[in-house]
Amino acid sequence: MNFSQIIKEIESSNARLFKEAVILEQMRKNNQIFFEGLNLAYNKLLTFGVKQIPISSKDGQGLNWEEFKEIANSLINRKLTGHAARDEIINLMGKSVQDEWNYFYRRILLKDMRCGVSEKTINNVANKNNFESFQIPVFACQLAQDVENHKKKLIGKKILEVKLDGVRAISILYPSGKVDIFSRNGKELLNFDHLKDILKESINENKIKVPTVLDGEIISDNFQNLMKQIHRKVTVQNSDACLYLFDILPFENFKKGFYEVEYTQRSDKLIEWYHSHIIDKKKVQIIDKISVNLDNDIGKEQFKQFNKDSIINGHEGIMIKDPNSFYECKRSTTWLKSKPFIEISLKVTDFEEGTGRNTGKLGAIIAEGEDEGKFFKLNIGSGFTDEQRLQYWEKKNDLIGQVVEVRADSISKSQDGSHWSLRFPRFKTFRGFEKNEKI
Repeated sequence: MNFSQIIKEIESSNARLFKEAVILEQMRKNNQIFFEGLNLAYNKLLTFGVKQIPISSKDGQGLNWEEFKEIANSLINRKLTGHAARDEIINLMGKSVQDEWNYFYRRILLKDMRCGVSEKTINNVANKNNFESFQIPVFACQLAQDVENHKKKLIGKKILEVKLDGVRAISILYPSGKVDIFSRNGKELLNFDHLKDILKESINENKIKVPTVLDGEIISDNFQNLMKQIHRKVTVQNSDACLYLFDILPFENFKKGFYEVEYTQRSDKLIEWYHSHIIDKKKVQIIDKISVNLDNDIGKEQFKQFNKDSIINGHEGIMIKDPNSFYECKRSTTWLKSKPFIEISLKVTDFEEGTGRNTGKLGAIIAEGEDEGKFFKLNIGSGFTDEQRLQYWEKKNDLIGQVVEVRADSISKSQDGSHWSLRFPRFKTFRGFEKNEKI
């Protein structure tokens, strides 16, 4: 059975057990080349730097795996780029049998085998049946636990950072000049070439000796626009985005999932690296941080003020990190995240009828007003009970001018930038005894 026939067989059923059985059969046959191909496709740390791969419409004489692998490695190492890469791919396609190209080689270069299988599927089969050599490396970075579930950890010395409202960005810099940027789940981020160029420039100006990982967050003019860019099927560059860094470690340790160097030392190394490597310090910055001691009153007060300021300034919350902790590619209590809700009071200016099961009831209220020097305008459509929706709709005209207290996760800019809004606003209660009365 050739490679395309195996992929077609896996595609032929949506049943997970069937797909696993086909994969297990190939493991038992020790089909090394097939799993080398799957590793190239599913190992998220391997990128080819190509976006469009042509579909074959005719048979060639046949493509040798070693020849394909050599070109694939040249793409990974960026020895082949641009027109040269395009020409080599067309050359490979011309040599390949049509189905082998369309169902196997092409899908490898697309990083998507399109057969309803993921690296998790392959690894589950390998682990259950003692075929560890066929496992696919899983992309992982350090993640934080929610502070609400680990309040006992709020003791001793901590490093506080603002929690930015953006997208986690794992940037990998290679001595060759190659730069890859991934999301926390290993999705390659292709919308930020200007940030890649800055990082590439840092490699060219000051050669790095070993592949290096920079951990950070990409933020844009507003969260909604950033999400639209990242999930576009057609790559559109987001040139206003900025990269904020908070950690650095060798790539080899990132792949192993553990770096036994304390966070304070990593922070110092990042600052040193940043100032000697990064030229454009506007688009690439380091996240500000402060050190506090939660065992004394001064530290506790600093914690409260830092938390409050982060919300006022429109951040998602704060990060609380153990200064002596190592980097672990998993969710860890050495990093805690605090996303406290906020409450503001606004004046009701309008209302909307609900839809579906809420037809004939209140759907949302529209409110605006100033809080902490910021002008807010938003729709509040959640937080109401069914009884409240009916009750308020019957007296909807009386809502105008009422002061409503709103609870939300954080402050954000509106999509057009003309005013401020809230992320996930929820109705709490009406306040005051008279209209416009704020108490």
